[in-house]
Amino acid sequence: GFIAARRANFGWLYDGLKPLEDVLLLPEATDGSNPSWFGFPITVRDDASFTRDALVRRLNANRIGTRYLFGGNLVRQPYMSGRNFRTVGGLANAQTVLERTFWIGVYPGLGEAHIGHVLDVFNGFAGDKRKAG
Repeated sequence: GFIAARRANFGWLYDGLKPLEDVLLLPEATDGSNPSWFGFPITVRDDASFTRDALVRRLNANRIGTRYLFGGNLVRQPYMSGRNFRTVGGLANAQTVLERTFWIGVYPGLGEAHIGHVLDVFNGFAGDKRKAG
């Protein structure tokens, strides 16, 4: 039942946020997989008229829990300062995760009303930014 509820919550969020794909990059399952979603990762597009942090502040102010995706670009973490390591490439995707990605939960105890509140806040925020932009 938990898996079914998580998948349903993920689906409601996905469908409700799809109209915002011009400013948000939404998660996609890989081909051939059927995940039991733990959370709903979201990346704010680099050309959006707002930042991830501004969106997260609005969500948190409306009692919608968020979390940054752990780590991001690990070579930018304070622990790595002064350590020897090597990288391959510019780590652009890791930097995107560090700066513009976060997630919200798909806890199985959430219902349509909860998800509706989340979508209302997202849409209100995006609408405000589009008017101002």
